Amino acid sequence: MRLKMKKIKIGTIFLLVIGIFSLSVISMQKDKNTISTSSEQLSNKKIGWGIKRNDNHDQPDVGADRKKVLEANNGICLGNKDKKYIYLTFDEGYEAGYTPKILETLKANDVKATFFLTAHFINTQEGLVKQMIEEGHIIGNHTVNHKSMPDLNEEQINSEVMKLHQTIQEKFGYEMKYIRPPKGEFSEKTLSVTSSLGYKTVMWSFAYEDWNEDKQPDEEKSKKKILDNLHNGEIMLLHGNSKTNTNVLDSVIKEAKNMGYEFKSLDEFEK
Repeated sequence: MRLKMKKIKIGTIFLLVIGIFSLSVISMQKDKNTISTSSEQLSNKKIGWGIKRNDNHDQPDVGADRKKVLEANNGICLGNKDKKYIYLTFDEGYEAGYTPKILETLKANDVKATFFLTAHFINTQEGLVKQMIEEGHIIGNHTVNHKSMPDLNEEQINSEVMKLHQTIQEKFGYEMKYIRPPKGEFSEKTLSVTSSLGYKTVMWSFAYEDWNEDKQPDEEKSKKKILDNLHNGEIMLLHGNSKTNTNVLDSVIKEAKNMGYEFKSLDEFEK
C-alpha cells in the first residue's frame, strides 16, 4: 500500500513538473511572438534629417515630428535651451589628411569631441583612432559601410552596427555607445533596432555643406555661418574631410568661448 502511494506521489510530481515546463515554453513563445510582432509593426518609412537654421542664436527648428520619433527611441539632437553648451562632433568615413591638425587644435583648446567613424577609417587609420581615444575623445559608430539603414533589413542593420562595434573592442578595448545614422537617414524601426543594440542615436542641430572636397566653402563665410548659428545645447556636425573646417576650427572654438559658450562631451549631455 505504502509503495503504491509513493508511486502515485512521484507520478503526480512528475506531471506537475511537465505541466509547469510546458506553460513556461508557451509563455516564452508568446513573449517572443509579441516582441517580433511589435518590431514588425514599427514604421520603416525613411526619415531624412533636416534643420531650419536661425542666425540669432536661437535653437533651430529640427521638425517636431522627427524630434518626437528620435527622442522616443533613445535619440538626441538638441541639448538644454538654457545652457550655453556645445557638443562638437565630426563624421569621418575616410581620412583626407586633415584629422591630425583637427586633433592638434582640439588638444590646444582643451576641447573633447566625438568622432563618428566607419570601418574604412578604423581599418586604415588605427594610429589616429588610438590617438582619439588616448586624448579623451569619444568614438561613435557610423556603421561598417555607410549605408542608409532604412534600406536594410534587421539582420543587415545588426551586422553593420555590431561588426564595427566588435572591431573597435578587439583593436582598442573600447566600447562604443553612440551612433549616427549614415546620410542622416533613419526610420522608427531602425531607431528601435539600434537602441535594442545598446546605442543612443545622435543627430545634430547645426551642419552645413562642408563635405565636398572639390567644392570647399569660403573660409571666412563658413566661419561666420558657424558663429552666427551658435545656440544653446547645440550638437554641431562638421566633416573631418573638410579643409575649410580644419583651417577655421581654432578661431571658431576661441570665438565661441569668448561668446560664453562651453564645449562639452556627449557624456556630459544635458537635455
